[in-house]
Amino acid sequence: MRSFYALILSILSLLVSVSGLHLEVPAEVSPRPMCIRDFVAEEQLVVVSIKSSGRIGDGQQLNFYIVDSLGNEYRRKNDIAGNNRVAFTSHHNAAVDICFTNEKNSKWGSGADLYREIELEIESGAAARDWNAVQAAEKLKPVELELRRVQELTNEIAEELQYLKSREERMRDTNESTNSRVKWFSILVIISLIGLGVWQIQYLRHYFKVKHII
Repeated sequence: MRSFYALILSILSLLVSVSGLHLEVPAEVSPRPMCIRDFVAEEQLVVVSIKSSGRIGDGQQLNFYIVDSLGNEYRRKNDIAGNNRVAFTSHHNAAVDICFTNEKNSKWGSGADLYREIELEIESGAAARDWNAVQAAEKLKPVELELRRVQELTNEIAEELQYLKSREERMRDTNESTNSRVKWFSILVIISLIGLGVWQIQYLRHYFKVKHII
């Protein structure tokens, strides 16, 4: 029975939001940003781990910055190499972009084919917490710690479902309001066209009578 619960806990633990990516960012004299986008909930802890190849002073300057779709900038750092770890708390329910630019030193010339390899890991919510520190502070057993992680993960899923539900309700209300406005606008256009047609008929009848045509 204990092994069954351990299996369930391990499966649920895999559902925690963790994204690992491998990137190659070429060095350019006027580099364009290469961005990775992830959605985060409001007041959610996000930890971004960056492991890059190369070294500072190797003819290229790797920069990164983190912004959300609402224009809030969380972090910006220039000329990085090796391991870097950034943590922040999101301000809103929004998409977050982690962007990299790799600027080539002009003295290396246009023929040098330089690039940086990046291992990027994005952890959010329960996955971003330091569970070793939680276990040490609260003196939890391994099974209790896994249950705690699963509980927080379940709460995050429930909050996300509630957010999606409220968003769907707002979109439905917007669609219904738009449909109602389009309906009344169409009715107004039809009434206006009918009124214009009747006026034209009356005007032509009056014109023909004045000219003694009819």
